[in-house]
Amino acid sequence: MRDMSLSKREEWDTMGFNPHNCPIRSVLDHVGAKWTVLILFELQQGPQRFNALGRALPDISKRMLTQSLRSLERDGLVKREVFDTKPPSVSYSLTDMGVSLMQPLVGLVNWAEDQMTAVKDAREVYDAINV
Repeated sequence: MRDMSLSKREEWDTMGFNPHNCPIRSVLDHVGAKWTVLILFELQQGPQRFNALGRALPDISKRMLTQSLRSLERDGLVKREVFDTKPPSVSYSLTDMGVSLMQPLVGLVNWAEDQMTAVKDAREVYDAINV
């Protein structure tokens, strides 16, 4: 079986790969933002109102939560639903695309958990050599 990364790289080379338009780079820029993964995992539990998300993630400011949710909505990963109540209420949920992101995201989280000690050790070795 061919190495998937080599196959993908050959495909990109054939298409005239441009690192500025790299799809994975664009996705990781947003998914890799500080709060994005935590927000997505909260929304994986089901629709959440803004204040419920804030309580679930107590270290995030309201401003940052708003910005993060807007970014996720813009990317098509989160749906914002406004209810005609007094006072108005808003609920956030994963879109189908957001749900489809969760499986690879869980894989990345599992990898990070499995490799965190090795990453910390590598950083310590690097820092000791490059002082």
